[in-house]
Amino acid sequence: MDKAASSSLVIMTELVLPNDTNTFGNLMGGRLMYWMDIAAALAAMKHCGSPVVTASVDNISFETPIKLGNVVHIEAKVTRSFNSSMEVHLNVWGEDAIQQYKYKSNEAYYTFVALDPNGKPRKVNSLFPETEEEKSLFDGALRRRQLRLILGGKMKPDDASELKALFIK
Repeated sequence: MDKAASSSLVIMTELVLPNDTNTFGNLMGGRLMYWMDIAAALAAMKHCGSPVVTASVDNISFETPIKLGNVVHIEAKVTRSFNSSMEVHLNVWGEDAIQQYKYKSNEAYYTFVALDPNGKPRKVNSLFPETEEEKSLFDGALRRRQLRLILGGKMKPDDASELKALFIK
């Protein structure tokens, strides 16, 4: 069954409390990655309708720290599905509710595998993008997947046709 990328959207909101911060009063990266993993898993589960496990995390870039007392907004959406795996793109925003402004904190890509009742990978729904941003993320997902597989030792560079097409005309 085809599902729209938008149907997997999850927006998770958290308040940064003292226990979530480092000695600089900034949200700890590990705590943020924990919250991101939950949001991404929820998006993947919405898409496939089954339990999922995290297969990989990549391209996390911390742009702006999120301060104690600020609000964290995590937006997660499936960008593309493959056989049993799904790529999820996340955008993270900080918000100073007192000063009334939002700021981009970071983004990342997570990969999840859907599981059947026996804990084995199962086929997932195909995904169709609707917006220009969704189409762009969908188109780039195959290249990102090939790069992950090469770095993980599961694909030979010579077999990465989408990646090679970027460099060899």
